[in-house]
Amino acid sequence: MPSSSSIPTPTIAPEAVSSLPTQADLRALARQAGFTEAGIVPIPYVQTERDAARFTEFVETGRSATMNYLARRNEQGELIRSKVEVPFPWARSVVVCLASYHADAPLSIASADAAAGWIARYAWSSRKDPNGNVRPSDYHKVLLKRLRALEASMHEAYGEFECRAYVDTGPVVERSIARAAGLGWTGKNTCLIHPKLGSWNFLAVLVTALPVAAESTPLVVPDRCGSCTRCIDACPTDALFEPYRMDASRCIAYLTIEHRGAISEELLAGMGRQILGCDICQDVCPWNRKAPISTDSELAPRRELINPSLEWLAEMEEADFERLFNGSPVRRAGFLGLRRNIAVAMGNSRLARFLPWLERWSDSAQAETVAVQDAALWALKQIQGSRTTELPPEDGK
Repeated sequence: MPSSSSIPTPTIAPEAVSSLPTQADLRALARQAGFTEAGIVPIPYVQTERDAARFTEFVETGRSATMNYLARRNEQGELIRSKVEVPFPWARSVVVCLASYHADAPLSIASADAAAGWIARYAWSSRKDPNGNVRPSDYHKVLLKRLRALEASMHEAYGEFECRAYVDTGPVVERSIARAAGLGWTGKNTCLIHPKLGSWNFLAVLVTALPVAAESTPLVVPDRCGSCTRCIDACPTDALFEPYRMDASRCIAYLTIEHRGAISEELLAGMGRQILGCDICQDVCPWNRKAPISTDSELAPRRELINPSLEWLAEMEEADFERLFNGSPVRRAGFLGLRRNIAVAMGNSRLARFLPWLERWSDSAQAETVAVQDAALWALKQIQGSRTTELPPEDGK
């Protein structure tokens, strides 16, 4: 990422802009492009400095774990992601779009077969090809295509202006900007919660050099978490150590996707059956109980990924993994990362039927990585030391 001082500042000729966007205008254009909801916020926004301080504290206390891209700084020493203005000094507004992926499917905390793993909801997405076959879909690509359509509509309506489109790939903190755009509040689980759509939403942003109409300042959605602490109480690894504060180094989503290498033994039992991501803090959130089910055909769930069999996943070789998850967010974990996670879930199941796989993966002569071997050795101890090897743990996870 270039430093802010090396990025040219584009200008907008007044005659090139036919009008300035309002919240209603942008919402209509975003919905036409296929998004569920949208808002626009001027840059800088009212709480820019507060949010920058919170992000800085998150990084400088080490709670961003090994996600070093979050700690990147420009030549002036500013954290690139602390403010939109740091990487984009020309930014005048950000359009934030939501796309719901709330599926009509069981929650991860519901009772399930002890031999089943859990893949986070966001990674279930699929689409149908022209022949009607179900294929994996990557929400990054799906939403980026919609952002491009929205961008084209905005250029048609408002003239030429500098713009950047991102879906989880840009140097911006989407949830903070989404809150500033009036699309919800930050919950105690650190997720953005929309008052009607809940938290099962993808975020996509357009950083623009387009000013916002003066009368179109977004309304702030008040924090409605109240005294509820269900997400904090339910977090099995204590990643949510205080309301609104999260330690990524303890978060199951981070551990199963972003983290490479062996996982700290103190956290393995708390990972339960989660093999990619974690939905627990959202599953227990009351605001998701009445959220509407998404009908987005490009983000429809792949039913085979809901409570998937650990045996089925364990039998996969790398070629199978690439074939089944090509174009899917599951690939982010990598084949060996997923295998490490499967070994942990097997250990937490306490089921003796998984011993053949774990014995093979724990063999130093056959183990693909130290991380897989360590996870398999730990899992073997859990099963071999259990008196009820064909029963799940009492909490069912």
